[in-house]
Amino acid sequence: MVSEHDNRQDQKEFFLKGYNEMLRRIELEKIICYNTPFPEMQGDIVFVDYELSSWRYMGDDPYTPSIYAKYICGEAPLPAGSNLIIKSGYVVSENDEYYNNIIQTGMGSAYGGKWFPKKEEDKRLWGKPGEIKRVTIYGYRVDVKIGEDGRAVKERHYTDHDQSWAHTNPHDHIIRWDGKRGSPIFVKPAINYKPEDFPNGAPEFKEFVRGYVMTETYDTLKSSPEEYKFHTISEFKWCLQDGGEVEFSFHSKIYTITQPKNGISISEANKQETEKICSDADEVMEYLVDGIRLRDIITQINVLARTI
Repeated sequence: MVSEHDNRQDQKEFFLKGYNEMLRRIELEKIICYNTPFPEMQGDIVFVDYELSSWRYMGDDPYTPSIYAKYICGEAPLPAGSNLIIKSGYVVSENDEYYNNIIQTGMGSAYGGKWFPKKEEDKRLWGKPGEIKRVTIYGYRVDVKIGEDGRAVKERHYTDHDQSWAHTNPHDHIIRWDGKRGSPIFVKPAINYKPEDFPNGAPEFKEFVRGYVMTETYDTLKSSPEEYKFHTISEFKWCLQDGGEVEFSFHSKIYTITQPKNGISISEANKQETEKICSDADEVMEYLVDGIRLRDIITQINVLARTI
C-alpha cells in the first residue's frame, strides 16, 4: 500500500522497486491499478478510478458491484466524463479477418491464446502454399518463402541490421512454428553469405514446393507506431525467446538487437565496441541505454523494426 501523502513521492522509490521485481519474476497479462499509475510503471495496466469504484457509487445493495463495473470489464463504452482510463490488449473476435484461419490451424499465442498477425508486418508470415512474397518492411526488402501449410518457412533480409560484424546483407532466417502456441520461431543463428564463400552472391531465394505453382507477390507493409512498441516486459521477452530481432531508438540514438550463435547481441547501431553478448532476455534488459537500464524503459523506446 503506497500512501497518497505528498503525491506518494516519499514512498515511490521503494514501491517501484517492488513493482519491477514483481514484473521480473511473474509474466503478467494485466495489472489492475486502483489509483493513477506512476509514469514509470510498465505492463498492460488497467487503471481503475478508486473514487468511482468505491462504495459511494454502489447500488442500494452493499454487495452489488460498482455501477462502473460494466465499463471496467469492457461490456460497455466508457461514459463521457467518467475519468476512467482502461488500457487493454487485443481480443480476437469472430469478425476478425484471421479468425477462421486461426481456429482451423489451432494456432496459439505466447500468452496461451490464439496467435495471429498483430502487426501489419506479421501478415507476411502467412500466405498461399508455395508462394514467394517480396515485401518491404521497416524500410528494407524481405523475401518470404511460404511452406505447404501456408506458413512461412524461411525469409531473407536485405539489411545487416546495423551490425555488419554479425550479419551479411542479405542474410536468411529459418522459421519454425511452435506446436503448442502456434507462434513463429526464428531459428538462430541467421544464415550469412560471406563474399569469400559465395563469390556470386547469395543463392537464388526460390524453390518449388511439390504440387504447387510458385507465385510472387510484391507489397509494402507498415504498422502504426503503437503496433511496433512493446507494451509489456513479457512481450519483449517472448520476442527474443523466439528468435526475434529488434531495432529501436532512444534519446536520438539507435540500438539493435540480433541473435548470433553465441547468445543475444545488443549494441548501438554500427558501433561494435558497444556490443554486449547476453545469455537471455533478462540480461539484455540490464543493458544501459543512454545510462538507463533497458528494463526500465522497455515500453517507452521507439521501436523501428522487429521481426516478430
